[in-house]
Amino acid sequence: MSALLEIEGLHAWYGASHVLHGVDLSIGEGEVLALSGRNGSGRSTLGKAIMGLVRSEGRVLWRGVPLKGLRPFRIARLGLGYVPEQRDIFPTLTVRENLLLGARPGARRFTIDDAYRLFPVLVERAAVKAGVLSGGEQQMLALARTLGGDPELVIIDEPAEGLAPQVVRQVAECLATLKQRGVAMLLIEQRMTIARGLADRVAVMGHGAIVFDGSFDALAASERVMNDWLSIG
Repeated sequence: MSALLEIEGLHAWYGASHVLHGVDLSIGEGEVLALSGRNGSGRSTLGKAIMGLVRSEGRVLWRGVPLKGLRPFRIARLGLGYVPEQRDIFPTLTVRENLLLGARPGARRFTIDDAYRLFPVLVERAAVKAGVLSGGEQQMLALARTLGGDPELVIIDEPAEGLAPQVVRQVAECLATLKQRGVAMLLIEQRMTIARGLADRVAVMGHGAIVFDGSFDALAASERVMNDWLSIG
């Protein structure tokens, strides 16, 4: 499997706070990688660093091309999509207007019609201001808007956080469809609610670095990783 995204020795900061400490990671064509770890381990910061949203040093390569120094919208146009934990929908615009803003002409993998088929509630709420949607509806909208850009890889931060089980199932079904269409994903999840059924492998972060990278079976068999980096209490 050829590498789509390669990360080498990545460091990142929020102001004077040094959060990432030399992250090495790669994602192949069409691969789904789950990223786990305790709160504060640096998982969300890694997603932001890839997209150029925080100060960073190190190498982030997209199909061998350095992303360092590119503005986030340029990174997105290269084929990377990002769904932050906060969702960041445009609250004063309607659902349809949000989707149109994210749409890319000539999209091959995902269109607005796909969004409506996978998330029927978005059809019902198409003319509603996004700011009045429920948390689950906002998550569906944020995901659909990002996918409208026809990305080759999507970074999704805590897609199941705070959602009802029925909504989690809908989001999981959407991600499964994307996998079938060859879209690679970085699923950032602490509890692995969705990732267990989708991911090809799992990586674990601790203190701003990758402390494990392998299969779910290998992770379950590693008492050291489970006890030192994942268990609570």
